[in-house]
Amino acid sequence: MSSILVTGGAGFIGANFVQHWLAGRQGRVVNLDKLTYAGNPENLAPLGDSARHTLVRGDIGDRALISELLRTHQPVAVVNFAAESHVDRSIHGPAAFVETNLVGTFVLIDEVKAYWSSLEGEARAAFRFLHVSTDEVYGSLGPEDPAFSETTPYAPNSPYSASKAGSDHLVRAYHHTYGLPTLTTNCSNNYGPYQFPEKLIPLIIHNALAGKPLPVYGDGKNVRDWLYVEDHCSAIARVLDVGRVGETYNVGGNSERQNIAVVHTVCGILDELAPRAEGRYADLITYVRDRPGHDRRYAIDPTKIRTELAWEPAHTFEGGMRQTVQWYLDHQAWVGRVTSGAYREWVSEHYGND
Repeated sequence: MSSILVTGGAGFIGANFVQHWLAGRQGRVVNLDKLTYAGNPENLAPLGDSARHTLVRGDIGDRALISELLRTHQPVAVVNFAAESHVDRSIHGPAAFVETNLVGTFVLIDEVKAYWSSLEGEARAAFRFLHVSTDEVYGSLGPEDPAFSETTPYAPNSPYSASKAGSDHLVRAYHHTYGLPTLTTNCSNNYGPYQFPEKLIPLIIHNALAGKPLPVYGDGKNVRDWLYVEDHCSAIARVLDVGRVGETYNVGGNSERQNIAVVHTVCGILDELAPRAEGRYADLITYVRDRPGHDRRYAIDPTKIRTELAWEPAHTFEGGMRQTVQWYLDHQAWVGRVTSGAYREWVSEHYGND
């Protein structure tokens, strides 16, 4: 059976993609993940001991390991999710973001180029490298500005988005300079199962159920376009199957919402599914000091992927949010292990502490 190599496949979006791919395909997935704080093997538990899935602990910046995996498994595609992705963490510690998102992507794509160059005939023609990126590389929009398109100039405003912008440029350069068959996707804010509870939606769910304050930055009116993670996975698969080599595709959920509206949506669903003994969950909302350089609005124009590849999200914001809240209610044991750090003991036992 043919294989694909997925990097960062134990993280939130990567793990959802690996499950999505294996559910609908006949091949194998070689899953490389550094298993840092957000890379959790338990995110892949539904796969069990499937012979079609191999999890390897390692860094995309490890040139020898990348070369070995490519040579051994001969993948027909590489899908790169591996990234440091939390803006707040990038503000306090930007070095890790530059190291993983920029330097790591360079090492990965350079080794992929060498592997692809060794292929011949149909295998060489069919190979693809798909790089998963973010809408944050485009900067911030005003209330009336048109949504981000694939031709919007890059204007990253955080160390995170700057490091992702750099990785996007490297991918573009490797296509135009060397002919490497690359594809890039820039997505809006994802939500759904297995998201680490430092991000807005799982954090609000976790704090609400614990009766803790629900922190909202600034005035709460920062706008994001929200994309259910399963829809994102289907878009990536579609781009990998029929996307035009060298092209970028913006992936959005057609769901612009102010942060405060998102929080109220979560609270409303929780009021219905797990009501508090006293009062409503929205009573716990607390406004906190805004983070530095907080972009005001992101919005995705998905016209290109819709018209060229016939892809559209299958979930409404309300439907996806209800599924997400229900998933967290049903998986409180997972949440407990993640928030306590207990899952790290499993990683240490099976992979060592290095």
